[in-house]
Amino acid sequence: MEKIRVLVVDDHPVVREGIRSLLSSYSDIEVVGETENGFETLERVRELHPDVVLLDIKLPGADGIVIARRIRQEHPDVKVLILTVYDDERHLCEALKAGVHGYLLKSVSHKDLANSIREVYRGQRLLSPSLVSKVLEEFERLAQRQASNEVGLDEEELELLRLIAQGATTGELAQSFHWSEATVKRRVKAVLTKLGASNRAHAVAKAIKGGLI
Repeated sequence: MEKIRVLVVDDHPVVREGIRSLLSSYSDIEVVGETENGFETLERVRELHPDVVLLDIKLPGADGIVIARRIRQEHPDVKVLILTVYDDERHLCEALKAGVHGYLLKSVSHKDLANSIREVYRGQRLLSPSLVSKVLEEFERLAQRQASNEVGLDEEELELLRLIAQGATTGELAQSFHWSEATVKRRVKAVLTKLGASNRAHAVAKAIKGGLI
């Protein structure tokens, strides 16, 4: 049986040894090498031709995001699976933009790690379950931004729409934005014009339908 060849990249020797040890119990997975820094990783990928690179983000020399991007550019057949402690949105989104095939947290179980290696080897994309909501939230923000750009609404006008949707009166809007009521009416009218709406309720309905709020 052909084994999945894995290169382990982490700057902590104990972590690398632990991963090697746990993966050794699976007959279809073989750790063919390990590295502790970014630039050495690129050399080892060229030498060893791994199927999957198990890659941490914080590395000496160059971080894992940069290395992931280089691997995807120079070795498109090699799958990159991030294994890290970083569960924040910034690192996650940067990794996905770099083209990684998966993003796992180090709290993942041994069994799930092995299954994840198999899945990305087969061409699947995956995330730790706890990170899925963050990706969906970012997707929602991008979709709203695109929709607002298409109709020409800025962030202040979007916030105005959100407050109108929550039932805010002209006086309450004036207080929230520190505007006069005359300014509120003028700004609301501008929003209605951009949306092609006849009144506030119509504007809210069109904004919801268009994914703006």
